[in-house]
Order: sequence, then C-alpha cells, then structure tokens
Amino acid sequence: MALELRQQLKLSQQLVMTPQLQQAIKLLQLSRLELVDAINQEIEENPALEELSEHTPKELSDESPDAEEPRSAEAAAESEVKIEEKLDTDIDWDNYIEEYNSTGKTHYEAEHRESTSFEAFVSEKKSLNDHLLWQLLMFLPSEFEKEIGCLIIGNLDQDGYLTTTVEELSAASNYPADMVEDVLETLQSFDPPGVCARSLGECLLIQARQLKIDDPVLTRIITHHIKDLENKNYKAIARALKIPITGVLAAVTVIQGFESKPGRIFSDEEPHYIIPDIFVYKEEGEFIIVLNDDGMPKLRVNPYYRKAISQGKDLTGETREYLQEKMRSAAWLIKSIHQRQKTIYNVMESILKFQSEFFDKGIAYLKPMVLRDVAQDIGMHESTISRVTTNKYALTPQGIFELKFFFNSSINRVHGESAIASVSVQDKIKQIIDKENPQKPYSDEKIAQMLKEDANIDIARRTVAKYREAMRILPSSKRKQF
Repeated sequence: MALELRQQLKLSQQLVMTPQLQQAIKLLQLSRLELVDAINQEIEENPALEELSEHTPKELSDESPDAEEPRSAEAAAESEVKIEEKLDTDIDWDNYIEEYNSTGKTHYEAEHRESTSFEAFVSEKKSLNDHLLWQLLMFLPSEFEKEIGCLIIGNLDQDGYLTTTVEELSAASNYPADMVEDVLETLQSFDPPGVCARSLGECLLIQARQLKIDDPVLTRIITHHIKDLENKNYKAIARALKIPITGVLAAVTVIQGFESKPGRIFSDEEPHYIIPDIFVYKEEGEFIIVLNDDGMPKLRVNPYYRKAISQGKDLTGETREYLQEKMRSAAWLIKSIHQRQKTIYNVMESILKFQSEFFDKGIAYLKPMVLRDVAQDIGMHESTISRVTTNKYALTPQGIFELKFFFNSSINRVHGESAIASVSVQDKIKQIIDKENPQKPYSDEKIAQMLKEDANIDIARRTVAKYREAMRILPSSKRKQF
C-alpha cells in the first residue's frame, strides 16, 4: 500500500470563541468581589482605561484645549484692573502671619500631609502554634525540651490534636520516648485546655484534670463509654456502671461544658462577607429591582489617548497599533460589564415573575423552577443562566439569597395537587423538628407520615433523612434529651 500526500477542500461550520466573547463569559461568572479585583487589575495594566471619580474632569472636546476664544473689545473695555500686580493665591497666609508674629524661628510645610490612619494598621491574628511556642519559651525550657516541644507543636492539627505517635516523635528527634512523653505532658498543661491530646477522650480528661474535677463516674464515662456518650445512650452507661441514670446525666452535663476542639478559637478561617449584587424592594405594592453599583469602579476610555489617535499625526505605526489595541480592550471591558449587569437584571426580573409569591409571603410559597424556565423566558441558553446565578446574591424582603436558591426540584403532592419546591419541604421538616418534644423526638419515618397527613406531601423516609442531613440536623437518637 503506497503512501501519498493529497490536498483536499472541505467545507464545515465551527464555533469560534473570540477573545471578546471569552472575556464576556469570564466576567459573567465572576462574583462581585472577584469582578472588582479583575477591574482594578485591568486598570493597572491598561493605560487607556481609567476610573471615573467625583473629581474627574469632563472629557475633552474635539477642539484644541489651547485654543481660546478671542475676547471682544467691549468685553476688554468692561473689565477694569484695580490692582496692577496680582497676589499669589497659593500663599498660606495663616502660616505667613504666624511666622512673622512668632518670637523665634519656626518652620512649616506648605503642602498638607495626611496623618497616618490607625485603621490602616491591622493586627495579625495569633495562631495556635505561636500561642503554644510563646508559652513554651516562657517555661524556660532546656535545649532538648525546646527541640521536642517545637516538634510536637509542629505536628498539631487545626483542632489542637497531636497527629503522630510518641514513638514517631522519638525517632524524629533522636530522644528517648520517655523524654518525649514528659515534654508532651508539659505541653498538655498549656492553654487552651485540652491541647496536644491524642484522642477525644484524652482531651476531655485533660480539661477535667485542669478544672480539678475528681469524679470517678465522669472519668469512667470518658475512658470506657465514649461511644455511648456520643450516641446519647445514657441507659447503657447507667447499666454498665450500675448507677442511677440521674448520676450519668449529672456527669454528662459537666462533660457538655468541655471543648472538644481546643484549637477552634485560633482558627485562621476568614469570614466570608456577602455583598448583594441586586436589591429587590417592595414599594406601594410593587416590587422594584435595583442593581448594586456601590463600590463598583465607573470606567471610561481615557480621552487623551482617544484624542491622540484621532489627531496625532506624528505617531509611529507601532505606537498607534498599541494604543488602538488598548482602547479596543478597554471598550470591550466596559461593554462586557454593562452586558453583565443587564443580564443579571433580566434574570432577576424573570425570577421575580415566577416566584412573586415567595417574595411576598415567604419560603413556604417557593415554587419549583429550573434553569430552562428562565432561559426560555428571556431568550438565553441554560449555560448562561447557570453562570449568571452562580455566586450572585440578591437582597429581598425575605432575606439574602443566592440566585441559585430559586432553582430547585419539585416534590409531588397527594390527591393530584400542585407540586411543591424541595426547599419548602425542607422548611416544613425543620418546623416539625422545632416543635417536637425533646424527650421524644420524631423519627424520619414519623416525619414522612406527618408530611403526608398534614401537608399532602408524599416523600419516603430516606428523602426525609437526606433533607435533614442537608440542614445539618441530627437523627432522633441524638436529638433526644433527658
């Protein structure tokens, strides 16, 4: 079989994403904070893009700024000069008079320098490792204690638990295991109580020891019945210890005051602040949609570069091409941001049309809705709606919600009634659990039965369990209180 090269013509259609389209899609799926960061970065990189402020002058007209209109003879005659020499208005007369009236030599600066704002100084949050190292150094350790202590502190997780064994620490430090154990016992007496523990039981025992709680029942519960304690199986603990259940409940009350994660207070997780992208108000019986432009930079193409392109005859080819590219990039960015805001507004307007009862009455009136409903309503693709509703938040009369919140599956009702949104079913489950008797909590099967009888909602027990876990609600065995 012979191999040969051959040319062939082929006609086909292909979707090509231009850089402008890629930029528009990228901006569409950014959150508000990410969009502000992207705009600020573009302002730094693109000289043709500038931010408008309150003190920004108006754009230059097409006329030359140096060309001044000639003054008429009548206007010149009307003006009368009373002082032949004009005084400099930039002189600081207050400092001028004070200097000549002072008894000694003084010095002042004509320019006003802003004083340093104390709000600019942000204190660094102390970590758990720094807190323990400070206590270790205050303990005035020897060289080997300092080395072993630093090694132990370096092997703590974010909750303050030791993630390795004494044998591994001994092998890593080349010190005997009993010396490592002694240093570990010293670190376990540090603040916060329970730190450097190797298990939950040891953490609780350390806190009981620091509080000088010498109760044999409490010690035996923590040491031998930690699993029953987690499952709230207090009757099994009472049978095993051969004591009344009241004694078990008294010890459990003390244990509940302990901290299971000592390093929690030193967590370095930053709070996630939500800034709404859009506001929904109700005024005079009608809902009003307002885009949130606070903190969003107002952009424009630099008029000086625009004028240089239109009137500059001395620009070289490379300079002109560079300026044109930057101006096109700036114009496309401004257009993409406006298109993004317009799309968010249209999506919110469509959501308001479908979910008007929710905005007026609450979560119980939320209707089932999918992305296709809004996409067909405003004439866009579902993928575009998905990008718009991701990490975008709306401030409504019912609270702050992500736009994704309004899209949820439907749950069928009994007797052919209209379907209900899954989020509304979760809210009904939460209301049932909030009203239950803490001593006799409802099981998932019982909740499913109550939903069917009271609200005509037909769901299985496992669906109730799934929604309950999604809302981070414990099962009935762990909700029970004595």
